Amino acid sequence: MSGSYDDSVGVEVSSDSFWEVGNYKRTVKRIDDGHRLCNDLMNCIHERARIEKVYAQQLTEWAKRWKQLVEKGPQYGTVERAWCAFMSEAEKVSELHLEVKGSLMNEDFEKIKNWQKEAFHKQMMGGFKETKEAEDGFRKAQKPWAKKLKEVEAAKKAYHAACKEEKLAVSRETNSKADPALNPEQLKKLQDKVERSKQDVLKTKEKYEKSLKELDNATPQYMENMEQVFEQCQQFEEKRLRFFREVLLEVQKHLDLSNVSSYKNIYRELEQNIKTADAVEDLRWFRANQGPGMSMNWPQFEEWSADLNRTLSRREKKKASDGVTLTGINQTGDQVSQPNKHSSSLSVQSNTVQSVQSSYNPFEDEEDTGSTVSEKEDNKIKNVSSYEKNQSYPTDWSDEESNNPFSSTDANGDTNPFDEDTSPAMEVRVRALYDYEGQEQDELSFKAGDELTKMENEDEQGWCKGRLDNGQVGLYPANYVEPIQ
Repeated sequence: MSGSYDDSVGVEVSSDSFWEVGNYKRTVKRIDDGHRLCNDLMNCIHERARIEKVYAQQLTEWAKRWKQLVEKGPQYGTVERAWCAFMSEAEKVSELHLEVKGSLMNEDFEKIKNWQKEAFHKQMMGGFKETKEAEDGFRKAQKPWAKKLKEVEAAKKAYHAACKEEKLAVSRETNSKADPALNPEQLKKLQDKVERSKQDVLKTKEKYEKSLKELDNATPQYMENMEQVFEQCQQFEEKRLRFFREVLLEVQKHLDLSNVSSYKNIYRELEQNIKTADAVEDLRWFRANQGPGMSMNWPQFEEWSADLNRTLSRREKKKASDGVTLTGINQTGDQVSQPNKHSSSLSVQSNTVQSVQSSYNPFEDEEDTGSTVSEKEDNKIKNVSSYEKNQSYPTDWSDEESNNPFSSTDANGDTNPFDEDTSPAMEVRVRALYDYEGQEQDELSFKAGDELTKMENEDEQGWCKGRLDNGQVGLYPANYVEPIQ
């Protein structure tokens, strides 16, 4: 450190004190550290803003996916609306976190960036103007005192050398008196040497004391000048510290959603939507629209007609039965009219009725039995609930799936009577020829070489229904597999 001054070369720093020559460097370095800390704070805010953005995107994706699953699933009525309220909450919270991200980057980040640009000015030769000014100020304040300190050090060394020489001369003179071979002339020279060394000691001591006194006299001015430059550095650092405190408070306000009225309203609205769920109302609606409250064309005696002699094929029957309007509607007064996401009109789709049948109707016409089982199952696939279409959930959600009372197998190993029947004769083991990644919730994903079970034959669109070895059931392209010989 002391090498910064030509006059202070050779001056030894005896302590870690600020007042030692060159020890002001730590104060000067703090200016460069302040610029780096601005960069660190901007990076910190930038990373938090990126986290807020990713969280907002994940909330939006989660809400979109689960909203579709709930709407297509078997849940209905007020409980469905209460469930969907969670997705609405996620979408609104996502918007708030995007606003947080925008505030962090557009306000806080830019504010620090602009302040750093105004507070620190780069030089052509590198470094900052503020650093050079502080360096020059300390050098100027320390130079006179450092020069006198160098003189003191030189005088001290000369004095100590003279003392050493005096001691050596006295020792020689004492030893010569005991030597009888030494002539008087040589003894005289030794005595003169002792006398001269004593005079040198006095002279160097006087010079050492004088230079030390001059250093002491210059010390107050030296301290005043150093204090002045140091205070200038303190004021510059104080501006940075106060600015950081101000920015951190603004960041805290942007991150704290508890004081945002719209954030509170989101959860107030969510609570109200959940509380409006009414089991009695939902059960009454289900009875009226899906249960005994539905109307029915009860069988009546019909006269034979020649026009009805021809038996319709299953495909013609499905076309004719699509959108059949039921008559003879009788509803009790307590039945509540509520929108039905599955079948709100009085028109019953034929594939909806067929989806709950475990096998074909034995009372249909004989020609009807000629239709393939795959044609019967086509309509079942179209009406599979979200629970059947989405069996690719992470396995870490629950390790007690065997205890699920709604699973296809009960505790005794018996099959669930509500599961759809699949003819064992239709099941064929096949091997995948290519990799396939399911594009929809009801599609399977597999790799080339994987084996699976084909449960239904290929439909008109070229799709088959199959089951993976892990139990997942879904659709896959028929030309992606081959039978295992």
